[in-house]
Amino acid sequence: MKQPIKEAEHCGDKITIEEFSKVDLRVGEIKGVKPHPKADKLYLLDVSLGKGEHEVQIIAGIKDYYSEEELIGKQIIFVRNLEPAVIRGIESQGMLLAAEFKEKVVLLTVDKKIETGAKIH
Repeated sequence: MKQPIKEAEHCGDKITIEEFSKVDLRVGEIKGVKPHPKADKLYLLDVSLGKGEHEVQIIAGIKDYYSEEELIGKQIIFVRNLEPAVIRGIESQGMLLAAEFKEKVVLLTVDKKIETGAKIH
């Protein structure tokens, strides 16, 4: 019989709804993809935020799981208000969301086409 996973081991620290509400999750569309010049497993993604918004650059470690062609035009879920970070000398202005299990990685996407920039609730 399988042993249940202890809650503390499974989900880590709890956060309040107020803390969670600070995270701005949005739908973005990948408009451009190129390999990171200083890292074998990273892509530089140009992500559209929707009408009237400039594109942002997100650095993502998904090169082993997706080709450049697979990513172009894909609508992804990303964190819009994450503090920018420099990764191998290049600024990343957000973070896409992905799931990982047993060495498989998949991007979190929307199941139907929706306007780019839509807020995730």
